[in-house]
Amino acid sequence: MSKLTLASYPHLLGFEQLERLLERSSKTGNEGYPPFNIEQTSERSYRITLAVAGFAESDLSITVEDRQLVIRGRQSDDSEGRIYLHRGIAARQFQRMFVLADGVEVGEAIMENGLLHVDLTRAAPETVVQTISIRKG
Repeated sequence: MSKLTLASYPHLLGFEQLERLLERSSKTGNEGYPPFNIEQTSERSYRITLAVAGFAESDLSITVEDRQLVIRGRQSDDSEGRIYLHRGIAARQFQRMFVLADGVEVGEAIMENGLLHVDLTRAAPETVVQTISIRKG
């Protein structure tokens, strides 16, 4: 059985970029840490919430790179001079990536109670009607 691609559907023209986008989003390298939620907060807005307990604002960076929202966390290792009897809380770094559609803009980021909230908004699409004239050949 052959793999179905968007090119398999002759009525979908110019969607090669969408296929590359789907392929790229499946290879984002997210291994499940930290856990996150995505919620729709209105008809045109969303909120991504990451559980980042133990991270300070200065340990986190949020960037948009090539239509990808990239959230990185790196804690400084302050264990020097400490003797742990058990260490279950690791100073672990992470990178979470979310592919953004055209028209989706990143708003503000808020840190509260060990949760990082990143707000996104989607612009209303323009309705465009174009009439094509037919000329004789």
